[in-house]
Amino acid sequence: MSGRLILVPQISSFPGREASARLLLRWLLQRDIVAVVPVPDRHGLRYPFSAGVSVALAHPGRLEDATRGLRIVLDRCIYTPERGFLGEAGCPECRREIGEALFESLEEWMPGHTDNFTCPECAFEDDINGFLFPQPCGFSDLGLIFEGCAAAGLRENFVAACAERLGFAVRLVTVE
Repeated sequence: MSGRLILVPQISSFPGREASARLLLRWLLQRDIVAVVPVPDRHGLRYPFSAGVSVALAHPGRLEDATRGLRIVLDRCIYTPERGFLGEAGCPECRREIGEALFESLEEWMPGHTDNFTCPECAFEDDINGFLFPQPCGFSDLGLIFEGCAAAGLRENFVAACAERLGFAVRLVTVE
């Protein structure tokens, strides 16, 4: 499987996620980053990259030849690296390691029973994305998966432009 880069807004329940995804897709289409016509694959629809994708990539020559393109996920998902993920997290308030408790709480987060996590050490509560993760990961009901882009990378200004259009900070998760 090809490497993926995933842009994840740092909010569990993205307000108006379908409309925001359509607006971002329209912006990508206008810049010729993705093709107008999606193709079905085993995960749903994928928008193949167009000629203009090089403006989004840090190293365009490293774009993988395997199946590549953009998939937009509108379901609540946990995005972590697949290999070497340590499952570590920290509390931004007390700065203690709380990874085990946080990742166990995902059983409540995943079905949408809550967006928040409470630190077991100091009782600080925030959206789960507000906690500290030494390895980038994200938790949201909106995800932008750039298939075949792990080696090519995304330009910082492109990531910032996506975050601006979404109205939320994003985290870039690499999955190889």
